[in-house]
Amino acid sequence: MADELRDDLRAARRRSGLTFAAFAREAGYAESYLRNVENGTKPLTSDVARAYDRVLATGGEFSNAVDGPRRQEAPWNRQEALTILADMATGGGVDRRSFIVTSGTALTAVVGHWSDALTKQVRPVEVSDTAPDDVPKLVGHIEERLEYLRHLDDEFDSGEMARMARNELALLARLLEAGGLEATTESRAYSLAAEASRQVAWNLFDNKRHAAAEQYYHMALRSSAEANDVLTGAYSMSFMAIQHYTEGDPNDAVKLLETAEETTRHRATPRMRAMLAARKARALSKAGDRRRCAQALTTARDLLDLGPSDEDPEYLYWVTRGEIEMIAGSSALELGDPAHAVHCFNTAVRAESPEEVQYPKGHAIYLARAAEAHLALHDLDAAVDQARHAGKCLGSVESARSSSTLARLRRQLGEHRGHPTVRAFLQDG
Repeated sequence: MADELRDDLRAARRRSGLTFAAFAREAGYAESYLRNVENGTKPLTSDVARAYDRVLATGGEFSNAVDGPRRQEAPWNRQEALTILADMATGGGVDRRSFIVTSGTALTAVVGHWSDALTKQVRPVEVSDTAPDDVPKLVGHIEERLEYLRHLDDEFDSGEMARMARNELALLARLLEAGGLEATTESRAYSLAAEASRQVAWNLFDNKRHAAAEQYYHMALRSSAEANDVLTGAYSMSFMAIQHYTEGDPNDAVKLLETAEETTRHRATPRMRAMLAARKARALSKAGDRRRCAQALTTARDLLDLGPSDEDPEYLYWVTRGEIEMIAGSSALELGDPAHAVHCFNTAVRAESPEEVQYPKGHAIYLARAAEAHLALHDLDAAVDQARHAGKCLGSVESARSSSTLARLRRQLGEHRGHPTVRAFLQDG
């Protein structure tokens, strides 16, 4: 992967339009030295990466690609959290590599640090006489904007959504760096930084920038620990699990979700616990564990049947019966039971309210999976009908994850282009 990063350095330098000699002068290095770095005969250090970031104005892209793994080992304390938060809020953590940064024992260590950090006492913060009086109001406005961004997730492309969430993260970082906040306001700001980091991470993941997403998920966990906000941290962890069961080891995703379940056992509402159970079921289906997957889905359904609670976090607005059944359908398809998958997808459609169909990115993925289930049952007409619906649902919204799912479906349908309905669908584009 180091070779890919060196290639990125070279490509970015060439795009700048600077001659190598001019670039080297600006960076403060000999041209011959930088050539050796790009060619792999000299080490790519943090200082060199920062020089490229400075000259090319990349917002910390290359230094974070180099330093990212080291951040996992940084102490879990407030100073380190603030240092990393301030760096990433200005554009760090945008590693273009496609691999997931942590897995296995390394991931277990990150989760353990988060759990341990939650047990500490929240320290009182000395209030500065110079702290602006309107800071709590400003924090409230940031909270409103982050809630608004959550609902915009399916109306803008993932890259734009990540940038908007990072803007809110940058503002929170500046407030926290300035210091002097009253303890309650500071904890609230760290909670919001966790949610902003989660939003950045989720949209980077949707754009298939997995390593960068992982770094922001880690930041979400650090920030939630500083706020002693177990629910926001567990919520971020549940999204992190999706990345791991999609692109990494599903057993890692199961561990993440079991940790989230355990730490929130006495604080989470039934709706929150239903969400965690459903996502654990999906991870278990990826791991091929049919029995435990069925148990987790039963738990999710039973918990959701308990009804809403006044204490439900607002970010759980999307956790509905339709969503649970969509997850059940995807799990059944993963486990090689397309007939049950079709049953679950049909149940989900019947359970949906008109408002629930307003999330085209996710809905397109589920419709594509329903089409795959019909295809596995050799019902080509139904498969094409679902595929058309999925394409219309996604429309012009940019989502690399959804688009790749639809592209895979088209390839599968391509094997049946002799069927008139399939041929017409493929010809329509």
